Amino acid sequence: MRISGGGLSVAAVLWMWVAGAACAQVNVTTYHYDNLRTGWNRNETSLTQSNVGSGSFGLLATNPGLDGQIDAQPLIVSDVTIKGSVHNVAYVVTENDTVYALDASSGEVLLKRSLGTPVNAENFYYCNVDGDTVGIDSTPVIDPSSGLLYVIAYDWEKNTALYRLHELSPATLKDAVAPVVISASGTLTNGGAYPFDAAASRQRPALLLSGNTVYAGFGSWCDAGANDSRGWVLGWQAATLSPLAGNKLSDTRARSQNNYFLTAIWMSGYGLAANSSGSVYFVTGNSDYSGQSYNKVTNISESAAAMSADLSTLQSLFTPGDHAELDQNDGDFGSGGLMLLPRQRGDYPDLAAASGKDGNLYLLDADQLATKFGSYQIGGCWCGPSYFQGSDGVGRLVASGGSTLGVWKLKTDRKPSLHLEYQWNGVANEQSPGFFTTVSSNGTKSGSAVIWAVGRPTSSDDPSVDLYALNADTGQPLFSGEAGEWPNTSGNANIVPVVANGLVYVASDQMLTIFGPGGARHAKLPKIAAAARLKLPPGTHEVYGTVEYLKSAAIMIRKRDGVPLRLDAGDAMRNFRYAAAAIGHVLVARGTYDKAGVLHAESVLHAKDRSALWPADR
Repeated sequence: MRISGGGLSVAAVLWMWVAGAACAQVNVTTYHYDNLRTGWNRNETSLTQSNVGSGSFGLLATNPGLDGQIDAQPLIVSDVTIKGSVHNVAYVVTENDTVYALDASSGEVLLKRSLGTPVNAENFYYCNVDGDTVGIDSTPVIDPSSGLLYVIAYDWEKNTALYRLHELSPATLKDAVAPVVISASGTLTNGGAYPFDAAASRQRPALLLSGNTVYAGFGSWCDAGANDSRGWVLGWQAATLSPLAGNKLSDTRARSQNNYFLTAIWMSGYGLAANSSGSVYFVTGNSDYSGQSYNKVTNISESAAAMSADLSTLQSLFTPGDHAELDQNDGDFGSGGLMLLPRQRGDYPDLAAASGKDGNLYLLDADQLATKFGSYQIGGCWCGPSYFQGSDGVGRLVASGGSTLGVWKLKTDRKPSLHLEYQWNGVANEQSPGFFTTVSSNGTKSGSAVIWAVGRPTSSDDPSVDLYALNADTGQPLFSGEAGEWPNTSGNANIVPVVANGLVYVASDQMLTIFGPGGARHAKLPKIAAAARLKLPPGTHEVYGTVEYLKSAAIMIRKRDGVPLRLDAGDAMRNFRYAAAAIGHVLVARGTYDKAGVLHAESVLHAKDRSALWPADR
């Protein structure tokens, strides 16, 4: 793909999907390589099990000077003309509302553009899953036919948060058309209008370009503001940025038992998926913590869903039988993404896979999601699956819930026997809860398939993240090395490694690292200064602990030092700064103490179950 300031050359016609026929350069223009979200680059001719594991593979370059936390996956485009020179380019976006075009070999900054002023963390309920700002949260998408890059920025203007959809030239990072402020309206069950609320909506899932439409999903800020926040899927016509006439509001109830709505679409940053017919797939999260609000028409909480391309029709739905329990305990099926499998042999050629916080990986009929072929326990999944075919031509799923990466062989011979067959696991490094993978191979050539993963930090004292490479046939470790940092250990590092043209890219906090043959095997990276924790108002305290007792607003937690603490969550509930607590799980409470030593919490949010990841109480 050759892109210049004047647009695409004839070479753009020769652009190839990763799923297509091999050519000299692979372009990665969307999350997890394709709209199915397989995470499989099947045209990697340089990296093999042999040379990745030989000792000659390692760190080639790093750019530690980027201006913010990077939650999005890098995109890679070859032969882009920037300022008169042709480069292979890595596009990286930050939570500081900045888009970078970096040289894909050296990491050198070629272009940089700020899209606005990011929203400060103080403005979204003290949500503890990000750094100090939120700007560009999701992975952009590039249109292979036009070369245009689509990105959504979260801007703070006139004391108001808003989202803008941009259509940028990859050669200049200038807007090809005027950006649009995102707005929408849905109709509730009482006939009232529900307007899109940017302040109560988090745009985390990777963008999807399917047909001539750009799609985006929206969720919540840590379940806070649950009286206002509801899940959305919105779409716009590519090139013109005109919004679709229809949209999907995942919860249209006018009332709920606790005025708690949500049904967020967040998927830990995994992208909305689409099949060859243009149907759009996603997974939703929890809703009212009464467990009584699910409805397959008005509130599709805890469900995998398929929508028509125009977002007018809910075509298919799968809801686990324990959905009420998931809602009650913030079980969040929607913490993981949904992957569509390439067409398979057998009676059910179209399949889907998805898993969530409870660790059940569901194998589903993608044409009728309500048809479930099986469930498999993989560990809590703030993650998403990958797929590849082995040298035997048989498909395999890569699951990465809990602390373990596992490979499952797909058995499709007969209707009664359609199932997954467990093969092996690896990368057990306490990276709970889940992480992300990709796969590279030279088609189904023996000895070429490598699984790549990036582990999350295991301690607030060591915020480093590591890149792992494993033999996809056996699980044998081939490489591991430091690949970046994630100082905000109380929030998830949804890092997706990207493999293209013999190189591996990892984007983390303020840094892009590039690995390949001839690199340093055990390189030490420069340390990144963590953003300062948000200041608390005078007299306010912040405490982490495991829930031991729970009755309405009365909560007892056990702090890290073993000391019990009583909480009164009444204010947090009344002000909808309450993410439903669950016995045995961890929360973070902010508030003031009374004379009896009870913490009157103004907010109660979820936190990591691993105490090593908790910041110090204050």
